[in-house]
Amino acid sequence: MPSRFPIIIGVAIVIGMALSTLIFWQRPAWFDLHDPSNPLTARQAAATEWAPVIGVPVPNFTLTAAQTQKSVSLSDLRGQPVVLNFWATWCGPCRVEMPAFQAAYQANQHQNLSVLAINYGEQREIVLDFGAEMGLTFPLLLDPDGSAQTLFQIRGYPSTMFIASDGTLVATHIGLLTKGQLAEKLQKILP
Repeated sequence: MPSRFPIIIGVAIVIGMALSTLIFWQRPAWFDLHDPSNPLTARQAAATEWAPVIGVPVPNFTLTAAQTQKSVSLSDLRGQPVVLNFWATWCGPCRVEMPAFQAAYQANQHQNLSVLAINYGEQREIVLDFGAEMGLTFPLLLDPDGSAQTLFQIRGYPSTMFIASDGTLVATHIGLLTKGQLAEKLQKILP
């Protein structure tokens, strides 16, 4: 007659794995090992407050424009279509698509199109040099602590969001945007 010991051990292992999966997956408050004052925990919490879902109003943020050193709030642009482009100077695809954003910005000034290029963590001088090199005239916003990156759940560069004049998210794109893709997405937000 075979021993029941391996069966009992197997059942105990399966039950233990199920319980640990449940605890780690659900992460009840009593299991939170992080100090709530920890900035990473606060950033993680902020990232779960809003998700980039088509048709949902986007949250407000305020960042500083590299060119003017003045604050720019997304809420100040309510009533006009907005393109948010998350980028970095070291990002090759970001460099490739910037001329298309500049052309779209210039071509759609009569329709009050706003293009906001949000740079994460780079020094103002580096951002300004990049803007001058690329001939960019739309606001290059500085996000030194990553608050906007976290809020919009940016996972890679470039990432672009298209916001209608009523403040709702209409389209998103992760990765390099071609001129054709940019034109197609702009049609969704321009009057």
